[in-house]
Amino acid sequence: MFLLDGSAITSASDLSNASYCEFAFLRSIDAKLDRIDPIEEPEDEMLMRTSKLGDQHELRVLESYRAEFGAGVVELERPDVRDAGALAAAVASTLAAFRAGAPIVFQAAFFDGSFIGFADFIVRRPDGRYRVQDTKLARSPKVTALLQLAAYVEQLSAAGVPVDDDVDLILGDGTISTHAVADILPVYRRRRARLVQIVAERLQDTDAVQWGDQRYSVCGRCAWCDAEITASRDVLLVAGLRLTQRDRLSAAGIHTIDDLATLALTGSAPGGAFHGHPATGGGTVDGVSETTLAALRDQARLQLEPTSEPGVPAFHVHDAAALGLLPQPDPGDIFFDFEGDPLYTEGEPGDARRGDRTRWGIDYLFGLVDTDGVFRSWWAHDFHEERIAFIDFLEYLTARRAEYPGMHVYHYAAYERTHLLALAARHGVGEQVVDDLLREAVLFDLYPFVRKTVRVGSRSYSIKKLEPLYMGDDHRDSEVTNAAASITEYADARELSRSDDPALIAEGERKLAEIAEYNEYDCESTRRLRNWLLALGEERGVLPGTFVNDAPEPLIDDPTPLHDALTALAGDPLDPGRSDDAAAYALAAAAIDYHRREHKSFWQEHFSRLIAARDDWEDTRNVFTVTAGEVERDWFREGRQRSDRRHVRLFGRWAPGSSVKVGADPFAVYEYPGPYTVPRAEPGSRPAGQITVLEVDDDSVLIQETLKGDRDPYTELPVALTPSPPPRPGTQVDAIAEWGQAIVDASPDWPSDGVVDILRRRPPRTGSGGPLPHHGDRETIADVTAALLDLDDSALAVQGPPGTGKTYVASHVITALVRQHGWRVGVVAQSHDVVENLLERIVKAGLAPGLVAKTLRTGADPDADRGYTILPSNGHAAYAGEQAGGFVVGGTAWDFSNPNRFPRRSLDLLVVDEAGQFSLAYTIAASVAARNLLLLGDPQQLPQVSQGTHPEPIDTSALGFVADGRDVLPPELGYFLHETWRMDAAVTEPVSRLSYGGELRSAAATANRRLVGCEPGLHIVDVRHIGNATSSVEEAERVVELVRSSIGLLWTDPDSRRSDSPLTQADIIVVCPYNAHVAVVREALDQAGFGTVRVGTVDKFQGQEAVIAIVTLAASAPAEVPRGMSFLLMKNRLNVGISRAQWAAYLVSSPALTEYLPTTPEGVAELSAFIRLVDGH
Repeated sequence: MFLLDGSAITSASDLSNASYCEFAFLRSIDAKLDRIDPIEEPEDEMLMRTSKLGDQHELRVLESYRAEFGAGVVELERPDVRDAGALAAAVASTLAAFRAGAPIVFQAAFFDGSFIGFADFIVRRPDGRYRVQDTKLARSPKVTALLQLAAYVEQLSAAGVPVDDDVDLILGDGTISTHAVADILPVYRRRRARLVQIVAERLQDTDAVQWGDQRYSVCGRCAWCDAEITASRDVLLVAGLRLTQRDRLSAAGIHTIDDLATLALTGSAPGGAFHGHPATGGGTVDGVSETTLAALRDQARLQLEPTSEPGVPAFHVHDAAALGLLPQPDPGDIFFDFEGDPLYTEGEPGDARRGDRTRWGIDYLFGLVDTDGVFRSWWAHDFHEERIAFIDFLEYLTARRAEYPGMHVYHYAAYERTHLLALAARHGVGEQVVDDLLREAVLFDLYPFVRKTVRVGSRSYSIKKLEPLYMGDDHRDSEVTNAAASITEYADARELSRSDDPALIAEGERKLAEIAEYNEYDCESTRRLRNWLLALGEERGVLPGTFVNDAPEPLIDDPTPLHDALTALAGDPLDPGRSDDAAAYALAAAAIDYHRREHKSFWQEHFSRLIAARDDWEDTRNVFTVTAGEVERDWFREGRQRSDRRHVRLFGRWAPGSSVKVGADPFAVYEYPGPYTVPRAEPGSRPAGQITVLEVDDDSVLIQETLKGDRDPYTELPVALTPSPPPRPGTQVDAIAEWGQAIVDASPDWPSDGVVDILRRRPPRTGSGGPLPHHGDRETIADVTAALLDLDDSALAVQGPPGTGKTYVASHVITALVRQHGWRVGVVAQSHDVVENLLERIVKAGLAPGLVAKTLRTGADPDADRGYTILPSNGHAAYAGEQAGGFVVGGTAWDFSNPNRFPRRSLDLLVVDEAGQFSLAYTIAASVAARNLLLLGDPQQLPQVSQGTHPEPIDTSALGFVADGRDVLPPELGYFLHETWRMDAAVTEPVSRLSYGGELRSAAATANRRLVGCEPGLHIVDVRHIGNATSSVEEAERVVELVRSSIGLLWTDPDSRRSDSPLTQADIIVVCPYNAHVAVVREALDQAGFGTVRVGTVDKFQGQEAVIAIVTLAASAPAEVPRGMSFLLMKNRLNVGISRAQWAAYLVSSPALTEYLPTTPEGVAELSAFIRLVDGH
């Protein structure tokens, strides 16, 4: 920001800076206005290097455009921004270039009197519109870069220049990241308005902005913040204290580290932000658990504790017993540290717009010391050498483990673990060795162990801050004193090594030697830290324990030759020009490996949870955090039970997005050391065992625990429930393997197969060779039926938005195929409920109940009234053999992948219902039973949930993959049902804009409804509140008011034969994002006498409808939201919630939810969609 003729001039960089930290941005303005002294910050060599590399990247792109367009590239000189005349001339030259139709404009200048900017490239499209492009050295798109693009789009539009619908970021690896303007502009406009507001306030004030001014956000990390934190003794001085915790402590009157250190805790008390007085009494703080508060209080006290030796912090062993969980020392132990350069890349400059610099970052030094302090290293100065160094390092480890089976690899923090995994993935070697290191707990991270056992009186727990405790006189004195300096020194050394001057080459060698010394020091520091921890245990009579490497065996075998064969067919996964066929081979390989990765990911995350701080995982889906509990039935044994059991009711909260049903078998987790030990887990792990859920509610759960083996009964209660493991895949693995082998056998051709067509992104293959029939919405059933009859071992998709009659269409199509054409049809879905619902609708469509069949799900009532035939267990094949003609059988992926139940390709059609929630891998496994596939669902509703991390999107839903990010399925791939029979046009319009590109409309019949005294449509209800994360009393009260004002209104709906019928509680649905909010809203409605109004999370209401839907979001502000705003503002969830409404939907939320800048492009798109929703455009 600068002043020009008395006016404030801002730029895109100001927007970025203010979004990151408003306080720092405003303090910098105060410094420019001479209200305060500027803050001195050391020169950032990494930033300077990044800027230099960025300029080189921009030049490469410019040179490629020059080569392609020659004189068609209009290159403008950047003017002196403080010269109004020069600025005006630059803007005039820019507009002249556009008016002349220039193919490329470089450094286009924009200035509207308050905003200034210079666009890297603006490219003329074939239709005459201009697309804004910017070069960024980053390997992935950054939000601040998107805001910059949006600023230029706005300036172009204001100047009357036709603008393309998309913008491009040309990234440092040469790839082009394209983004829709509509996904960026709303967020940009909000942030620009905020910037204008705070700059105006700053110019109007006469004093400098003060620390603690609640009008402005702080980051708590920058130099401006750090200076004020230190000066004011802010609670942010306390190690590990987060901004959200600071806000909650501040609301409770605890502002300084001294306030926190003198806090006494006396247990929980109801009501108010703080219960007690920070100086004189005990109490609790709303939103901060008592355990966390006690830990923060103790940390504050330790940081204030005086020490006898300057520079050496105080420390306290707060869990002496846990010191015994350090592995026994072994003569084979090593202490390991990487050095890496994240800005390293390779490749000739070439055409920087077409991606020949696809890999970034190198781990250039692998260093370790052994128990005697002997240093060993492996250097790598390019990616080829990195691969060799990685292989050599793993071979060294393998040989050393053979010699010393009890050895461990010690490191500090997660870099070494994550980069070993990344190197295995990058180079395609050593993945099994690295998996074994992780699975067998050979890698030992000392950082979480330190946090678990020792509290240190320092603001940071980085190893640098711990070294004064154990390094003594050997404190580091190398010029290379930190990782950033090491990276810069390495880049300088490599540049010097390319010189012809022997002196410069020698200087480069000296720098490399210094880096090696720095690395050796870090390894030695890790060794001495381990030894110091051993000594602490010995001083307290705690000896290191014996750790048995008894990790759980993988439930799925390691990658197979089939996987390797498909991977070889796929070629280079980093090839930016990879064909659809190559991608299909890669997806097939990922399918072979799908279940192994799902299980591996689950168990890695499970055992990580057992050692990590609870705060790190309490917001993980399907986690229940326990606040209280009671034994309802103590240990008992009855009937033929062989083990004792007990029933325990736990109270607490479910993490956002949780969906746990009766009969589930999550893990009950106990705080360490707990009532029993689990030998397979890492040292210090919390005990955990699977239990059975007997009852589940929004804020409580009844569980049954069973004593395992020779354990004695215990009285301890769990502190949490954590997710169940994924189900065993059964015959799915073999089915996928058969399918994959057919692909390998057919290569270079492809087998005729529906899923193969999906993966290759091919339209449905028809026997006639013609396109799909499309005769309008009134002929959808006939069109879909005809298309299926014409399929030639292929797949067809039908997208049915809310209320469009997707199940009606499917049931009548299936009935026609069975009755008129003798087709044998299978129905599969993610849940039994979905399958059974479609079977019931098929019977209602007129198919005889004897021709519709399914086995009972586990635990189902055999005497319940059902319209279809119940099969005995494993009775599928016998039933099919008894049928002379067509039939319908429902089942699961386990059923259809089992050749004993459904012989391969024995069905004419497999219908995948809710295919927007059914993964490609499951689709492949089930598809082997049929010749053709019908994918039925809507990828714009609740998405597929996966546990694993996969190299290709094989965990994506089948229908989502077909849609390929498009809101609406294109007609060449299938059918989009355009008319909703549920929603009034005024509700459909915002839903259609949000999720369906404006293509969804209301059927004419919906116009015959009316609700007296209530306007149809989406109504935005702002409720300001503070401090709420997953529940809001304020919003619950507003929900009660809306319900009260709606009950009794006269409703007319000819379709349901209601005329001037008073609305009842059954006509209203309340949708909440969190179970905790469900409980609060439920209680408020019950107390108001509205006990039968339906309240639940969005997943509970998919498929349901009501006259009025109330969607309430609970959270006060983005900083409060667990699991991030992406969960809360996900378009799919908002779509499902709002589209429950037939007449009116109310969106109840805090207006502060839009007052933030997301950290990812996906988050920007989500926030933009939400802003458009609440703004009504």
